[in-house]
Amino acid sequence: MTPYYAPAVQAERGSPIVLFVVHRGAAHGRPALSVRGELDVATAPRLAESVASELAAKPRSLVVDLTDTTFLDSSGARELVRAARRAADVGTSVQVVCPRGNTPVRLVIDLLELHLLVPVVESAALTDGEVGS
Repeated sequence: MTPYYAPAVQAERGSPIVLFVVHRGAAHGRPALSVRGELDVATAPRLAESVASELAAKPRSLVVDLTDTTFLDSSGARELVRAARRAADVGTSVQVVCPRGNTPVRLVIDLLELHLLVPVVESAALTDGEVGS
């Protein structure tokens, strides 16, 4: 699969500039979108575009990997739920990967109880029956 990068967005939060990138790839034979940087109100539309692009092919499943995501706000969380709903509409299951070691992002996921709406796992190798939430 050819890598795809959503248009880069640079956001200043503190002194370092964080680059937001969505990389298209595969995880254990399934289409995957790896999100790097801050998933927030400014970047959530980029994830939506990438998800729509993947769902156009109507895959059986889609992995959204937040391992390299450094920040998640309510807009980003809402986009994850929207992605899962859009995927369900075309018969695609979505799995969000977020290791417990990614504390800033996992804290938001746990506080919002996103696992009730979208399967959240520790790694892409886990199945829904092994959800790590």
